[in-house]
Amino acid sequence: MTTLKNLLRRACVAIGAALCLSAFAQTYPAKPVKVVVGYAPGGAVDIVARTLGQGLSASLGQAFVVENKPGAGTNIAVKSVISAEPDGHTLMLAANALAANMALYKPMPFDAEKELVAVSLIGRVPVVIAANPNVPYASVAQLIEAAKRQANSVAFASPGNGSTPHMAVEFFAKAAGIDLQHVPYRGGTPAITDTIGGQVPLVAVNALEALPHVKSGKLKVLAVLSPARSPIFPDVPTIAESGFAGFEASVWYGLVAPAATPKGVVVKLHEHVQKALQSPLMRERMTAVGGEVVPGSSEMFANLIRSERLRYEKLVREANIQPD
Repeated sequence: MTTLKNLLRRACVAIGAALCLSAFAQTYPAKPVKVVVGYAPGGAVDIVARTLGQGLSASLGQAFVVENKPGAGTNIAVKSVISAEPDGHTLMLAANALAANMALYKPMPFDAEKELVAVSLIGRVPVVIAANPNVPYASVAQLIEAAKRQANSVAFASPGNGSTPHMAVEFFAKAAGIDLQHVPYRGGTPAITDTIGGQVPLVAVNALEALPHVKSGKLKVLAVLSPARSPIFPDVPTIAESGFAGFEASVWYGLVAPAATPKGVVVKLHEHVQKALQSPLMRERMTAVGGEVVPGSSEMFANLIRSERLRYEKLVREANIQPD
């Protein structure tokens, strides 16, 4: 009889907790929601976060306010979200660095798979390999031919050691069987500036950063590192079309929350994110930054974070990549 009473008591506690969580989810959000971005204002991540915030504000009835926390390769921003109250009122619009930094930094600065919960993937923007217009190669095939004539004879600039564009080109170089000389910069703008100036022949950046300079004729794009052609560079072949079927290296964006955030809140957020991704404004803004929206389950995004971490761990180990 005592055992039965204990079981009933536990069941009542569990049901009560479930009802409380359900009620909490129904009233969520109860105040403005902070969306942390680990980059400075004006970049692609910031634009995506603000556009998503507009959609969520409209459907959930509370302001979604972007807070920019650049520094330490986004680790400062990630840690601030991990330590935040897990009530759904502090979120983060994360990108590839969330997975890459677990492999890059020693000791590991955080465990995103345990300390954060994946809410939803938002979209992808391809990395592009762009060149100074005066370089003697106009295609990926010609670039590979030039690199094979002499190892490390072709240099490329990137926004920094361990940045997504840096990693993307390292993946490409391994697939192509070539060695390229990496020249890290502190951000995409100085890397592009030196490529335009002729100090470096190539630069790897996201499509949005390259766009104005391609339009002005100061850069030419050799390839986009995505499965499909970019809407802002429709005439540029993908890396798959250039002989590397199945190859992809995109910048992805996704929404995460502290790990202990109630399941009901995560589910509610996910549902409203999926709704926002269907809006013409969100699709228009993603197209404007050279990407596409990617609807899907929370589990799909969690699996992406894990698979990307494993992929980056292998690359960092084999290429001996060190963070700035």
